[in-house]
Amino acid sequence: MTTEVILHYRPYESDPTQLPKIAEKAIQDFPVRPLSRFIPWFPYDGSKLPLRPKRSPPVISGEAAEDVKQYLAISEHTAKSHSYDCTVDLLEFQPCLKQQHLIWSHTLKEQTNSGNVDKQSEKGKQHNRRSWSISLPSNNCTKNVYPVSKKLQDSLKALNLHSLYRARWTIEDTICNSQTLEDIWTKLNQIIRHNELPSCNATIQRHLGQIWIFCDIMYCEYVGSLLKGRLALTGKINLSVHKYGVIFSM
Repeated sequence: MTTEVILHYRPYESDPTQLPKIAEKAIQDFPVRPLSRFIPWFPYDGSKLPLRPKRSPPVISGEAAEDVKQYLAISEHTAKSHSYDCTVDLLEFQPCLKQQHLIWSHTLKEQTNSGNVDKQSEKGKQHNRRSWSISLPSNNCTKNVYPVSKKLQDSLKALNLHSLYRARWTIEDTICNSQTLEDIWTKLNQIIRHNELPSCNATIQRHLGQIWIFCDIMYCEYVGSLLKGRLALTGKINLSVHKYGVIFSM
């Protein structure tokens, strides 16, 4: 019994010493691990079936059997007509194409894509479409931070939360005081860029009409007061903690 092996390789990788080794490895039998003897979990003596189906099997009528035969015949013909050469239409396997041409075309494609990305980024800068803003660590803005209020301390004690837990202030578009959410987001980016909010990072959820500002609980009241004053917010902002929901409002 002979085995026919079709080995596809790139033109610049045609090493005559390696190709036979690759073909030999491809037709080697996979290692087979002997299976352990099956022991049924139910008593079985071989004389009768331990499990019986509740219903009898369906009966295929003559017309249905003919339909199945026609379908199998069509499927078999379609499978025979398909080509099993997986390298068809792949440029890198064409014998007339060299590696340099492939690298050049790939580089050209990357340059085209990068050009499109640059154009999109320029448009994004014009509309300020960045969705995250992170403050750098600084000790200057923490000098004016006061201890948390008694009301917040009681909430933390009741929920057994540490002062270094991360909490989230939520700014709704309904409290922007005749400003758009994008205007608030632009001002907030400037505040964070100047490190005026300790341990904060913020994100805008445009599909929800909200801005989320994350900070440590020990700085949350300072951050909330600064947000309401500098951003001229007219309504209430809520402080929430993951798995606990809203724990404080301002």
